[in-house]
Amino acid sequence: MKTSRIFAFRGASAVALLATSAISALGFLWPFLVSEKQGHPQWIFLLATPCALLLLFISISNNELDTKSIALLAVLSALIAALRPMGTGAVGIEPMWFILILAARVFGPSFGFLLGALSMFLSALITGGIGPWLAYQSFAAGWIGLGVALIPKKITGRVELISLALYGILAAEFFGIAMDLQFWPWVLGGDSQLSYLAGAPLANNFGHFITYHFLSSMAWDIPRAIFTATLILVTGKPVLHTLRRAYTKAAFMNPIEFIERAKAQEGAQ
Repeated sequence: MKTSRIFAFRGASAVALLATSAISALGFLWPFLVSEKQGHPQWIFLLATPCALLLLFISISNNELDTKSIALLAVLSALIAALRPMGTGAVGIEPMWFILILAARVFGPSFGFLLGALSMFLSALITGGIGPWLAYQSFAAGWIGLGVALIPKKITGRVELISLALYGILAAEFFGIAMDLQFWPWVLGGDSQLSYLAGAPLANNFGHFITYHFLSSMAWDIPRAIFTATLILVTGKPVLHTLRRAYTKAAFMNPIEFIERAKAQEGAQ
């Protein structure tokens, strides 16, 4: 079953997305760009967070998200936020990602970006995990939802599930790399062979980071990738069917019409 998208980034909302992504990307990549060690670049995310909120507000004001779409966004965000703590303490067992990927497949990558970012923020409120890492997590999750656009729309059936599972593997590794990027400059100090070295050549710091990532995080990334891909392959068909059926039944983006009882009775006569 093919479905049109709830909304897509166009015009001002597309500009807001590009600005948000560019600014937040600097928050991940700054260790490879600065010439000397500086304080934590929280100012980057102080700029990026209002841009993300602006993105949502512009989408609503342009009628790209109607009331039913907003309600769906809220329900799915709550579901993903509730699933995320189930993996707490388990090595890479995070059931939230397969729902995000499948929802983005059905409702579109633009919806997936908002769903990923808002879900991560809501999860932090539920678990008390608010800190300097939250902005990194929200943007990484948003990009994972947005990246579903890389999968061609026209593929269906088994090929679609396999493509989504492969994307889940890549997404799991991407999230691990992104989280390490925001953590690595501070965790090892400056005395280790894997440490971030302010002002060092890019190749040196990049080599240190890759080594650090594979030594410290693969025990999380590999189980996360396997678990996400397995959930997509096992539950993907019924979940996609349910989401697509909900999309069709709810008639997203069709205006809601309220008819006064008197007029309805008059018409019936």
